[in-house]
Amino acid sequence: MRTAIVLFTRDLRVHDNPALSTAAHEAKRIVPLFVFDDAILGTSFPGPNRVAFLLDALRDLDVILTSRGARLVVRSGDVVAETLALAREVGAEAVFVAEDASAYAQRRQRRFEQACRGDRIALRATPGVTVAPLQTIRTGSGEHYSVFTPFYRAWSSAFRRPVEFAPRRLSIPTGVSRGRLPALTRIVAGSPSPELPPGGETAGRRKLAAWLHSGVAAYEPGRDDLAADATSRLSPYLHFGCISPLEVAHRAGDVAGAAPFVRQLAWRDFFHQLLAARPETAHEDMRPRGDRWSSDDEALEAWKNGETGYPIVDAGMRQLLREGYMHNRARLITASFLVHDLRIDWRTGARHFFDLLVDGDVANNVGNWQWVAGTGANPRRGRAFNPLRQAHRFDPDGAYVRRYVPELTAIEGSAVHEPWRLRKSVTEYPTPIVDRP
Repeated sequence: MRTAIVLFTRDLRVHDNPALSTAAHEAKRIVPLFVFDDAILGTSFPGPNRVAFLLDALRDLDVILTSRGARLVVRSGDVVAETLALAREVGAEAVFVAEDASAYAQRRQRRFEQACRGDRIALRATPGVTVAPLQTIRTGSGEHYSVFTPFYRAWSSAFRRPVEFAPRRLSIPTGVSRGRLPALTRIVAGSPSPELPPGGETAGRRKLAAWLHSGVAAYEPGRDDLAADATSRLSPYLHFGCISPLEVAHRAGDVAGAAPFVRQLAWRDFFHQLLAARPETAHEDMRPRGDRWSSDDEALEAWKNGETGYPIVDAGMRQLLREGYMHNRARLITASFLVHDLRIDWRTGARHFFDLLVDGDVANNVGNWQWVAGTGANPRRGRAFNPLRQAHRFDPDGAYVRRYVPELTAIEGSAVHEPWRLRKSVTEYPTPIVDRP
């Protein structure tokens, strides 16, 4: 094969990127391409946190590709039309792209299949977004899994492809217009969270190496300790494909005590295969309960701004505003509070999280919200998290709350978790917006 296009989507890396490595092996010249897709940028994607992280990742990818003899080509518009136009321009015989789970990704692939067939160009869809390819883990009857535990057993014993090496040298056709990365303000309004992490494969691999060296072995005892922040913080890099989930699982598997962390990668795969099989669950109940939701806009705004009067809830929501990230235990607490205490539709909460989370991922975000709401893959469908008990258990001395709720920094120890006592002593902190035993 003389020339191929590698379309980067959510695989912004050169290490263990099957689309890139296969194209580099089979074609003499490749065109690495990223398209700012109007269909995504014109809808729900462009929160400033994810766009800023994406631009970081693309700049980093361009530097890495340039060091290997190529460069990143950038286009804007309809992803299929732009890719096929470039393919005709350079005489490409194939387009390589990673498969993905969402309804949009599935429609995109069908459109590519039709367009490539019409132009007699091969379309090569490769794995890479998940540890296990999306369609490989199936029940005995050939169906997708809807309960995690049996999925995890099958996932743990399933065959895995080998980790791909990064191509050392790449060759790109001459005369290809490079295009330019747009400024953040050209894509989205608003400013990123002030403590947003840097995007890109370089930063992701550095964080992964540090985590495997000094964090993963102690993951299990400290993962729910809110103040310790003893989780990997790798989720944004996994979402954008700056690091490979398969490589993470492979490398972590060599570290003693890392099994509980690897299990979290299985949860990520579980939600992706569930979304791939049932894309409508991005906005519909997987298991409807006939809930009647409240439309209390005032309570919703208090929740969004971290002003509910429940310190553990407010700390989580303010961490989200400050960092574009929230500790997973805090995600469970804040989501449960919205759904079970305020009786506000989980879809409303999922949209807010998706607006701000730099790791905002349709599969994981919706999967976890439906799990909390009892409409998804949670066998304990009526389960709710008591925010006061959760606070005393996972932030026993109040350090997490004091870190993110400055009005309460003078309150010592676990007293910071008692909203009715705080009402008498901290006048600038809001009164609880809902009564709870």
